[in-house]
Amino acid sequence: MPLSRRVGAEFIGTFWLVFGGCGSAVLAASFPEVGIGLLGVALAFGLTVLTMAYAIGHISGCHLNPAVSFGLWVGKRFPAKDLLPYIIAQVVGGIVAAGLLYLIASGKAGFDISSGLASNGYGEHSPGGYSLAAALVAELVLTFMFLFIILGATDERAPKGLAPIAIGLALTLIHLISIPITNTSVNPARSTGPAVFVGGWALSQLWLFWVAPIVGAILAGLVYPRLAGKVKKGS
Repeated sequence: MPLSRRVGAEFIGTFWLVFGGCGSAVLAASFPEVGIGLLGVALAFGLTVLTMAYAIGHISGCHLNPAVSFGLWVGKRFPAKDLLPYIIAQVVGGIVAAGLLYLIASGKAGFDISSGLASNGYGEHSPGGYSLAAALVAELVLTFMFLFIILGATDERAPKGLAPIAIGLALTLIHLISIPITNTSVNPARSTGPAVFVGGWALSQLWLFWVAPIVGAILAGLVYPRLAGKVKKGS
């Protein structure tokens, strides 16, 4: 598949993840009387990945996340030469989605961009007031587990056709755990999109949501192959 088509798919997929996931948080989480709440937002993020995995998995692999691309590269599932184009497409997709979400959300009287546009944060900008250290550990560990699940679910020895379900449910569970801590990132592109429009504190804290997910993903890319071993011919 030509690189241009693959990065195009990554752009659309990451757009959908940010627009669907952050959109549910900004527009629907606390909507009067019928708000979807934390559980609904967590499910929305999982559904964006599940639906895109079936839609574009056969085109680009459906990374939608710079950390995933790094983890798959370290795990020898993705070529280094495609890392930068994928990451650029993912980040641009996230920014475009956040911009469109801002345009829609600002159409309601009283909307205040300083509320965060579902940005990720720690300290006073953590939904639950969690510290920088707590946010760093949570993002690193949860991204490690996310990549570990991705690598296992997409292993050629795993049951066929079920990987998108496992990965989507994993992301849902991750959000159920960590929305109170950081608003859940585990994805630098997802964090960058809203931060660009919120500016200020969101941009100043963005470094954590690049460093922790990428380190966690790289660790998973190192650990999984050693645990799973090589595929034996004929097995």
